Amino acid sequence: MRALVYDPHAPANLRFDEVAEPSVTESQALIEVRAIALNFGELHFIDQMRRPGEVPGWDSAGVVAQAAADGSGPPVGTRVVGFSGEAGWAQRRVVATDNLAELPEFVEFEEAAALPVAGVTALQALRALGPVVGRRVLITGASGGVGRFAVQLAARAGAHVVAAVGSPARGEGLEELGAAEVVVGLDTVTEPVFGVLDNVGGRLLAQAFSLVSDGGSVQSIGMASNEPTTINFEQERRTGNRKRLEPFTVRAPFQDDLRYLLTLLADGELDPQIGLRDSWENTAAAAQALLGRKVAGKAVLQVV
Repeated sequence: MRALVYDPHAPANLRFDEVAEPSVTESQALIEVRAIALNFGELHFIDQMRRPGEVPGWDSAGVVAQAAADGSGPPVGTRVVGFSGEAGWAQRRVVATDNLAELPEFVEFEEAAALPVAGVTALQALRALGPVVGRRVLITGASGGVGRFAVQLAARAGAHVVAAVGSPARGEGLEELGAAEVVVGLDTVTEPVFGVLDNVGGRLLAQAFSLVSDGGSVQSIGMASNEPTTINFEQERRTGNRKRLEPFTVRAPFQDDLRYLLTLLADGELDPQIGLRDSWENTAAAAQALLGRKVAGKAVLQVV
């Protein structure tokens, strides 16, 4: 079957190749893939996660071609979206049934493919902050895939959302998604926040942590800056505030969270914020656009 494979000498480190059909365990379903989504992290750090010739890809949506032998998943022909840590950018992939969710009637494959990693990450990270109703929540990297889901979900949960972006152009549309404030960088943010969802790392993470009030926390989701973070904890101690900095890791199984997000999507209460739609024939160009910060939100590709 045809698939995208990691090649450090190819444009955007990706090229097409013929690969073996995936093997299926009894608790997995075989999916005929119709759409895939690209995530900044899996492209940016692909050399650390994959060996040459391996098929990358976390997010995909499609149709069940072979149901799980143990009867735990949906039947053949069901439209589904799923997550697996590898091999998603292929004509067919396998997914554990507890990481699969059925698509509602009016949800498209492309919309659904945008949800698994970015949407579930935003949802789980927001939960980790605790109750946010009436509280200030800062989201850095708010213009990216995770960030745009986080803005919507935090606003829906009753938070006063402060969305931090890298440029005015990157902030376009965030107020419509629910952001109460859109800022470029954090130098103008002086009022404390209860929680932070940080997608950037580096110096911005240190700045964000300094803004957290007593009892609050930071969920460190990503490191788009690719820079280390230095925090002066002695200075933090002088404030008298007790607060937490936690490395966030998304947790499987995904099924329940995917079902919840799909329901919001079907009801018009969540926008997948797809900033680029194309064919997977143009994956390299899409990947370069995403890495070059030219895509607001998600990059989703149709598998043809």
